[in-house]
Amino acid sequence: MKAALLLASFLAGIMATTAASAQSYPTKPIRLIIPFPPGGTTDIIGRAVGDRLSRELGQPVIIDNRGGGGGSIGAVAIAKADPDGYTIGMATVSTQAVNPACNPKLPYDPVKDFVAITNLARTPNVMVVNPKFPAQDYKQLLAVLKKNPGKYGYATSGTCGIGHLMGEKFKASTGTFMVHIPYRGAGPALNDVLGGQVEVMFDNLPSSFGFIQNNRLRPIAVAWPKRLESLPNVPTFAELGLKMVNDPAWYGLIAPAKTPEDIVRKIHDAAVKALNSPEVQARVKASGSEIVGNTPAEFAAEMRGELQRAQDVVKKQGIKIDASGG
Repeated sequence: MKAALLLASFLAGIMATTAASAQSYPTKPIRLIIPFPPGGTTDIIGRAVGDRLSRELGQPVIIDNRGGGGGSIGAVAIAKADPDGYTIGMATVSTQAVNPACNPKLPYDPVKDFVAITNLARTPNVMVVNPKFPAQDYKQLLAVLKKNPGKYGYATSGTCGIGHLMGEKFKASTGTFMVHIPYRGAGPALNDVLGGQVEVMFDNLPSSFGFIQNNRLRPIAVAWPKRLESLPNVPTFAELGLKMVNDPAWYGLIAPAKTPEDIVRKIHDAAVKALNSPEVQARVKASGSEIVGNTPAEFAAEMRGELQRAQDVVKKQGIKIDASGG
């Protein structure tokens, strides 16, 4: 009986300490790991929200860019951090779905090693071609590809990145074959598509949009729930019957597994307030993205669904990591 009372007292003490810790959180700066270099869409979204998050939580949010390995280096750093709410990170389709699906030997589990906080924003993806490509629209492009299997290549920001998966989804959905040409980032890939060395590219819209506007790239289709106001004449992949390709990119907040639920909720609520502020909305919209701000449970379900879809495509298309990945 005495042992039971001691155990109950011990557990009550732990619960009281945890509750007090969550109530007083945060008492020091918070580190936000962005698993990509500065300047990309993930970094833009992360910094926009991080700046405002500092004000909402009353402590500095320090940006820590950990690029490399298609986001895996930063993801490992998030997974291995202390689960105390003082290290959080950005999650993307690449870190939580495509990379793990391509490389089962990654030193982190995209489901077990993290807790979801919220999906901050979604961004359209786009298929573009060099203006000299002999097709003006999807119907013509499909005819050219079917007539010339293997003649044309498609550029991406790297093997097992979101563009690579998108290209393989396109090939699987259309029964066409293009050669995948991976680069170490979207910038070098765009340069070669603009120069005509590669004919086709799958990309996040913000990277390509300026070149589309000045007619240096021709958009074929966008991955988005509906046509974009900025590109009203460009169909979605869903309109074209390619629902599997119609997945946008997304950028969310995660924390290491076992981060206390009360702390996760506090970060979530602060992040949603940040997303509702006019300055964050303006910065996110300027990046070509759309604000989300869903619940931890909803974001966790999104990530699991994305991983399953990526695993299905990787298995069907036989995608594997190679030395040229970026």
